[in-house]
This record gives sequence, C-alpha cells and structure tokens, in this order.
Amino acid sequence: MPHNVLMPALSPTMTEGKLAKWVKKEGDKVKAGDVIAEIETDKATMEVEAVDEGILAKIVVPAGTDGVKVNSLIAQLLEEGEDASALGKADAAPAVSATVTPANQPTAEASKPAPTMAVATPAQVKASGRVFASPLAKRIAKEKGIDLSTVKGSGPHGRIVKSDLDRAPAGASAPKAAAQGPSTFTPAASSVNAQALADAYGIPYTLTPNSGVRKVIARRLSESKQTVPHFYLTVDCELDALLALRKQLNDSMDGLKISVNDFIIKATAVALEKFPGANVSWTDDNIVQYTRADVSVAVATPNGLITPIIVNAANKSLKVISSEMKDLGVRAREGKLKPQEFQGGTISVSNLGMFGISQFSAIINPPQAAILAVGAGQERVVVKNGQMAVANVMTVTASFDHRAIDGAVGAEYLQVFKKLIENPMGLLL
Repeated sequence: MPHNVLMPALSPTMTEGKLAKWVKKEGDKVKAGDVIAEIETDKATMEVEAVDEGILAKIVVPAGTDGVKVNSLIAQLLEEGEDASALGKADAAPAVSATVTPANQPTAEASKPAPTMAVATPAQVKASGRVFASPLAKRIAKEKGIDLSTVKGSGPHGRIVKSDLDRAPAGASAPKAAAQGPSTFTPAASSVNAQALADAYGIPYTLTPNSGVRKVIARRLSESKQTVPHFYLTVDCELDALLALRKQLNDSMDGLKISVNDFIIKATAVALEKFPGANVSWTDDNIVQYTRADVSVAVATPNGLITPIIVNAANKSLKVISSEMKDLGVRAREGKLKPQEFQGGTISVSNLGMFGISQFSAIINPPQAAILAVGAGQERVVVKNGQMAVANVMTVTASFDHRAIDGAVGAEYLQVFKKLIENPMGLLL
C-alpha cells in the first residue's frame, strides 16, 4: 500500500512553507530516517526525514514550490515489490498560495515572473475588461490618443510596453479610464508604488521575490512598531577593564576566543537576574514574569535577520556562551536551526558595532519587552576626576515596551548592565 508523504508542520505556528529541495529523486530507495527533502519555513530551512521505508515513486510537489500548506500531499512511497498502479490519484494540486499580478501592479518589462508565482494571462485580462499594459505605456497612449485595445503587446505574457506604442497609429480615441482599471501612478498619494514609479520615469530595475523570512520580518516588525509603545534609553559604557580581561582570558585559552559580544550577552542576562523587573512580557491580562534569562541574539543571514537563543545565559560561563554562539551563528546562516533554537527568548541583543555603527535604536521583538542596540567601542575623550582622559566607550540604547516596563525600571536595569560591563570580573563569578 502506498505511503503518503505530507507537508510537515515544523513549528507550532507554521501553516505553510516552501519545498526548497528534494534530496531524493523519483525511483530512489528510502529508509526510515533518510533525509528526503528540505523545507523552508518562515525562519529557517529544515530537513525532512522519512518515517517509512520504500521507493520514492512519485513527487507531487516539485522543488521550489512556495506556499505549500501543512498536511498537503507532497510525495508518495511504494513498498518493495509494489507496482506503480497502486499509487493513488495525486494529480490534484496541493494547496498552494498563488499571487496573481493584476494589471495595476506591473512587473518590470525586462524581467520574468518568479516560477512559483501565478501571473494573469492576456486572456484573463480581456475577460475582466482590463488592459494588460505598463503604467508608462498607458500614460503615453493617453497622451497620443492611442486605443490600447488595438495594440498587440510584446512584453511578458502579452503586456503592452512602451516600444509597442512606437508602432501604433496615433489619434484613435483612447478607452475610458474605467475600462483600464484604476490609475497606478499618483504622485500626490502618500504611498506610491515603487515599481509603478520606476516604470513611469523609465528607471531601470530588477525584481527579487521576497523570501518567506523577509515577509515574516516585515510583518512582525510592522506589527511591533504599530502596536508596541516603544521608549528608548541610552547609556555609555567604558570598555577598558573588559578589554583587558578579555585579552587575559584569550591569552590563557587554546583555540576558543571570547568576543566582546559574549561579554554583552552574559551581562544582559546577569543584569536581568539582578534586576528581574525588566525580564517581563505584556499580555492583556497579565505581566509575564520570567524566572530565567534567555538572550536572543540578532544574526544577519542571506535570507534576513534571525535571532538564535542562548538559553539560561546568566548561568553559563563566557567560554560556553562563546562556543554556543559560534555554533548557532554558523547554523543560522546555513538555515539549519531547529525551531526551539530561535523561537522564544526573554530579551534580545542587536550588535552593529562590527560595522562601525556608534549608536542606533532597535525594534522590539514581540512578545519580548526589551532589546539592546549595541554600538561600536570607540576611543573617546572622557572626564575623570576633573581631568580629560581617553577611554574606550560603547553606547548602548535599550528599547522597552512601556506597557510592561516603566521608565524608571528600564533606567535601573541599564544601570546594572553598565556596572557589569565596566566591572567585568562580576561576570566570572
């Protein structure tokens, strides 16, 4: 009897994903535990293991298909000796989210739509009464009095483009605006479609389809800024004692090198344990008070930002934090993190110091209520005992959710954090 392979739910919130790659091909023998495919979720690319043995007889969903719904059929296995006639009918398309490109949202004339994106055909456009033309072509047609319904398009999927109008006779009555659909380019509008703007002014461009990760980042950060009342506090921390201790520790170790960021992760967590009022989250009914400090660390990847977690960071040594962070960083950039390694956390750290950024403000990562934005350590002139001196100084700006954390609470937390950074021996205890 054939075994159906269904789209797995790789995280509690996953409803669909992209079937990024088939590791096995049709006809291959499969054993339980073999990796047969790679699935791209909203945060990572994860391997799918077979739970049955047999032959991969039919791949229903091809590699590269986006928006495959959880529990939809993606492949079928046959047991040894079974004939292909035993396969059930799997011709029905899986539940896949498709994006139709209407006439008022054009693509670049020289670019092709992504292979997984359904694009409206000229026949569909005619049936709906719309003209399939770029905004620039529509504007030129209106100026020259050209009836677009009489023009044959040479662009992708029959779209009428500017060059088609060079060959069209002028003077004919242009169709009414209602037949063309709504205008796509309104300079006075508060939000102008960037693609339409580029078309209208002839600005060359290419299109890069948004990855699942990028869409999630856009949605979550938009929700955060719109629904979470942020407030910001900034503190300067002197690093000279920390840099000296770091050098001493690294000189005594073989191979593993502790970074400044490892100290920051540790200090972030220890400060939460010393001042738990900032280790909270907001819900409509309760303040969630965490009893453990788990630090999410922002890592840039080719697909976008992801935040692997150092669990219980306050009770781990700098050496362990350094080792875990290196491993998590590598696997984050490869898209190989497990859901529990990047979902959760009680506070976040975003460090752009390595890029020379001296100060910035970060957006809170809900449901957390705080994030630290860490700038570069720089030599600055400071005043000590009434005298000017030079010190390495790092600026840290904390973003807090004002529903859960008041200004004074945030200030006291940063005060504890600053003391730990400037007296780092306390992080070794």
